[in-house]
Amino acid sequence: MELIRRIKEAEAQAQQIIEQAKVSAAGAAEESRQKRAAATAKAEQDRKKVVDAAVAQGRTQGQAEAAKLKAEAEKRRVSLRSAAAGKTAQAVAKVVRYLRG
Repeated sequence: MELIRRIKEAEAQAQQIIEQAKVSAAGAAEESRQKRAAATAKAEQDRKKVVDAAVAQGRTQGQAEAAKLKAEAEKRRVSLRSAAAGKTAQAVAKVVRYLRG
């Protein structure tokens, strides 16, 4: 009888150890899941910061390039107008001489 009682106690202890192990494993799994979720959220925030910084830098560079191109275009427009004005005066003089002719 004593042997049977000890066997039943050992089985109960074993069952209790198994249940504790299950609880411990579930807790560890949950903790691991939470750490992964936190790491994923942090990685997403870091990615968003990098993307935002790249967009801001691109915008700044684009605006600088646009301003440079605008200034260059204005300079060329002025140059072309000057060249055209000189040629226009010559063409008008030529036409007037021809008509008086």
